[in-house]
Amino acid sequence: MSTMAVPDIAVAPVRKGFWTRSRKVGLTLLGLGLLAAVLFGALATEQQARFTLSDDAAGAALEINGTIGAILFGIITIAAGAALLAGVPKRWFLPVLGVGLVGFVLSFLCWQVSAAPAGQNFMPLVNIIRGTFILALPLIFGALAGVLCERSGVVNVAIEGQLLMGAFSGALFGSISGNVWVGLVAAAVGGAFISLLLAIFAIRYLVDQVVIGIVLNLLAVGVTGFLYERLMQTDAAKYNSAPRFSNWEIPLLRDIPVLGPALFRGNIFLYVGLLLVLVIHIGLFRTRWGLRTRSVGEHPIAADTLGVKVLRVRYRNVLLAGVVAGIGGASYTLALYSFTKNMIGGKGFIALAALIFGRWNPTGALLAALFFGFADQLATYLGAISSSIPSQFLAMLPYLATILAVAGLVGRVRAPAADGKPYIKG
Repeated sequence: MSTMAVPDIAVAPVRKGFWTRSRKVGLTLLGLGLLAAVLFGALATEQQARFTLSDDAAGAALEINGTIGAILFGIITIAAGAALLAGVPKRWFLPVLGVGLVGFVLSFLCWQVSAAPAGQNFMPLVNIIRGTFILALPLIFGALAGVLCERSGVVNVAIEGQLLMGAFSGALFGSISGNVWVGLVAAAVGGAFISLLLAIFAIRYLVDQVVIGIVLNLLAVGVTGFLYERLMQTDAAKYNSAPRFSNWEIPLLRDIPVLGPALFRGNIFLYVGLLLVLVIHIGLFRTRWGLRTRSVGEHPIAADTLGVKVLRVRYRNVLLAGVVAGIGGASYTLALYSFTKNMIGGKGFIALAALIFGRWNPTGALLAALFFGFADQLATYLGAISSSIPSQFLAMLPYLATILAVAGLVGRVRAPAADGKPYIKG
């Protein structure tokens, strides 16, 4: 029996271009660092930039000369950008990027705080952290609602409507009953109602999921706006004066410096939001329910073959997402404000961006929501210290941060494979 030699076939190695994502981000950081060191350093003053460890100007503080701080943190950003430009191992990309972004922000703050009017050249860290979490709360709940839907294969563009309906239902029924818990349950039901419509049209009738999401947002705006004008505006005392959840202090934890007063003297929504992040993360990656949810979102045909009820899983998770988002909407009207028309103001879409920025992961969504919450709180703080930056630009800051984060920092991310694809049982 003869054998025939098979010639070796040369396979050309796959070459990556020089301008990888890491190097592009590094070049951007390098430019930001130069801007910070030169421009912020020139605009900063010799006054001390004080970062107090309390919610006012009193108490201990971290202090640094404004000009020196702006230049120093700008150099740190330059170093981070140079490291990415030179090429770092993939596992070091996010830590180095984080150092560069923090350096840029601190350089900016050294300029702003040192240049503030006399008596205002301080940043109260407790107040900033507390405000960041409060402003991030609807984003956290909204992003978690998105995780539950999209991990199941249903695109949830209706987060805005779920938050808005939750806020309205909580205010209305909380006011009528005079009971804050009734308002909370009503908010959950209101969010679930929008989710039920999403599930019926997207799963049962196979309507395009992005289109139906936008339609449901408009429906929520229209219904709540109409009822607001007919009921709440005519008799606010009866229909728009819901009781509020008081702050709950956690013994021992409340006494931790900086973080204690900021996090452990908050309302129920803060604790529920953080708890839900933990519960959903464990549920998705450590339980049978999570395995089935992820399999339905990735490969529903294979899941169906193994006996998983694909449509049932999707219905259940979409409704659960509505409950979560409805509670997030109640964090407005049962803790902070009275209801007003379209009071969510685009936060549902920022929550959707946080979901993508967090890579469809509950923990990542939390961090992304906090990033956007910090941008919002920073805009408020800069307005309070009479910043030289125009107020119109400050109002744009949270949305600019959203665009930059999703377009510039996320890079290539992969949604669940079956996300947005209707499943028709054969």
